[in-house]
Amino acid sequence: MTARYISLRAVSSVAFPERMMELVEVSPRLSRWVERHFPVGSAEEVLASLGGLPSGVVGGQDIERIQASLVIRTGGDWPAFQERLALAATDWRDSLVGAGLGNEDWRHVLDGVLGAE
Repeated sequence: MTARYISLRAVSSVAFPERMMELVEVSPRLSRWVERHFPVGSAEEVLASLGGLPSGVVGGQDIERIQASLVIRTGGDWPAFQERLALAATDWRDSLVGAGLGNEDWRHVLDGVLGAE
């Protein structure tokens, strides 16, 4: 068990005590972005975390929008991702605004970062 795995478990259990077992899909373009920007090992953990977000974090929003808001401003940095994950547990709207996805043009912004589908 790596330190990164332990850190993820700690953040997940504290940030999301009601963690749902239902997994959500991570889009292919977001998966590619994560794999390009995070180191091997971290990328898999990030994708697993994004796929396991509880419904309270998603808040009825587009799942790719919420998932992307947690990673696109991290620069592939594991601790930065953990901070954004903890922030989302408090208020997912802060994650959207911090990632530049809080306005009506969020689809255009997301296409610019991840590429068109």
